[in-house]
Amino acid sequence: MSELYAYEVARIRALEVSLFSDATIEQLIACPNYEECLAFLAEKGWGSTETEDNAEAMLNEEEEKTWQVIREMHIDMDNFDVLTYPQLFHNLKAAIKEVCTDDTDIHIYYEDVDIPGKEMLEIVREHDFDKLPKFMQPAANEAFDTMLHTGDGQLCDVIIDKATLDSVYEAGRASKEPIIQDYAESTVAVADIKIAVRAQMTSKSIEFMKRAMAECESVNVDTLAKAALSGSDAIRDYLLSTSYAEGAQALEESPSAFERWCDNQIIETITPQKYNAFTLGPVIAYVIARQNEIKTVRIILSGKLNGLPDDSIRERVREMYV
Repeated sequence: MSELYAYEVARIRALEVSLFSDATIEQLIACPNYEECLAFLAEKGWGSTETEDNAEAMLNEEEEKTWQVIREMHIDMDNFDVLTYPQLFHNLKAAIKEVCTDDTDIHIYYEDVDIPGKEMLEIVREHDFDKLPKFMQPAANEAFDTMLHTGDGQLCDVIIDKATLDSVYEAGRASKEPIIQDYAESTVAVADIKIAVRAQMTSKSIEFMKRAMAECESVNVDTLAKAALSGSDAIRDYLLSTSYAEGAQALEESPSAFERWCDNQIIETITPQKYNAFTLGPVIAYVIARQNEIKTVRIILSGKLNGLPDDSIRERVREMYV
């Protein structure tokens, strides 16, 4: 059994060399403008000649490249399902809003998932939610009815986002892979903390928070929600009593520092996989690292496009895996 993933891990080790380091990210930030950033990425082998002038197409192509590598290894793709849940539920959300509002111009879909945009849109149009995985069906029905009858886009988001977190957490509990278990726990806990912080800033009710938060082991959502009602200091005090104490420090520093800390938790979760030789862990970690890399590049490109100072962009970038 120790040799089960020897070839796959060896290939991943070779690919990890191409992952962006913190130094490479700093070079990207130092590019004088948006166009130079795209040229820098193209020099690094990102995208293709067809996408070198289209940032979104380039980033989508990089995501597709990642999954193509995994498919070539002939690993059971079920092991990676949990990593695609956010994109899958995003497609559901976008399709519901498009169908219920007849607005076709603002909805972006992920195509490299089990149910791509066109298929999801058809399912929602026909209200044929039995074609969805069972774990998506209750949220699909509730969100669709809510959006159709109330037009409340925020409530639609809350319903689907909560279902995403619940599905990720259940997949983590069902998985035999420690990295998936840890990924699910960290993902849900950090999402709950973000919900509490944003709810406190926007004076949301405790009912709103409880509807949005998902249960997990490392965070008590009842205590966290009550802390949010009491103010930012109460949130910080609660976080200091958990394994997410560094989040309290980041929250005190700035909103951008807090958002960066949230995303960095996933990288900290997967970093120990660098030292596993023959498990599936390094392969899953590579996919997560690539997703983080692409997200970080998107943040930098958005900052450049909007003329943000380099220091402001730098404050938002995520920790790299290598």
